[in-house]
Amino acid sequence: MNNLYTKLHAEGLLSNESFEKIKQLDEQPPLFSVHWEIKTLLYLGVLLLTAGLGILIYENIDTIGHQFVLLLIALICAGCFTYCFKLKLPFSTQKVSSPNTALDYILLLACISFITFVGYLQFEYKVFGINYGLATLIPMLVLFFIAYYFDHLGILNMAIANLAIWMGVSVTPKQLLLHSDFNSETIIYTYLLLGILLLLSAYATQHFSFKKHFKFSYQHYGVHVTFIALLAGYFYHYNSFIATLWMSGIFLLAFLVYRDASKNKSFYFLLLVILYSYIAVSSLVVRILIQANADTGVIALLFMYFIASATGLIFLLINLNKKLKAA
Repeated sequence: MNNLYTKLHAEGLLSNESFEKIKQLDEQPPLFSVHWEIKTLLYLGVLLLTAGLGILIYENIDTIGHQFVLLLIALICAGCFTYCFKLKLPFSTQKVSSPNTALDYILLLACISFITFVGYLQFEYKVFGINYGLATLIPMLVLFFIAYYFDHLGILNMAIANLAIWMGVSVTPKQLLLHSDFNSETIIYTYLLLGILLLLSAYATQHFSFKKHFKFSYQHYGVHVTFIALLAGYFYHYNSFIATLWMSGIFLLAFLVYRDASKNKSFYFLLLVILYSYIAVSSLVVRILIQANADTGVIALLFMYFIASATGLIFLLINLNKKLKAA
């Protein structure tokens, strides 16, 4: 038993009854939390339910008809939203806890059903014609409203993804790098606008103290998209003076994100700043060495640079992590 309780009891500050209760609790085996296991099962349940219904509908679409499918999706959506609105706690600009764990996942199912309904309606009946911007705008606005009204981070991430779709881009950093055509100024500026918009949203969320816990989601996507857009702009204008402006934008963004990450003691965003800055600096070093002389000596210098810089990067990250923990 904790010596503190024994000392308090000996000094008469803790009654015999309370001391015995504490003693009994201390002798019992510790409780095992299944919080995350239950949340994982609920999340998998939503995914399996939507996937199963999708497969069932796909295999029997000729038999049941499109109208029945739309009606079924609409009923699921309406039923889930009705349940969520009945149990919802009053709105607040600060974080609001969910009344129960099930509500979060029923709300997630409702939003997935809503997006599926709108997408199905557009695909099969072309209710929006060729105005695909409107077909993506409506789900985006609904998702943002639901995310703030119910204080749901998962729905907020869905809303951000729909914002990216509406702007004609993909918000996942891996897809940005693997599937996007960066050989286009229009796409680069679209990425840049999206990233800046998300970063401004992150700043406004904290500055106005309006759902401050949403800041991470906005900043996470914003940092990735903005850095990638700035790097893409630099390489697009590689052989012109404008490339200097894009590189300046990279270092300005790195400074701003580094300052914010240090203030909020976020190692994750410090890591992003270091990695993206390393890519930018390395591109400058490679460019300078190649332009100086393209012989075997330069190649050796490049190998030495990457070995030394990678080692220095590791030590820098270790020291930054220690500094944050000590602060």
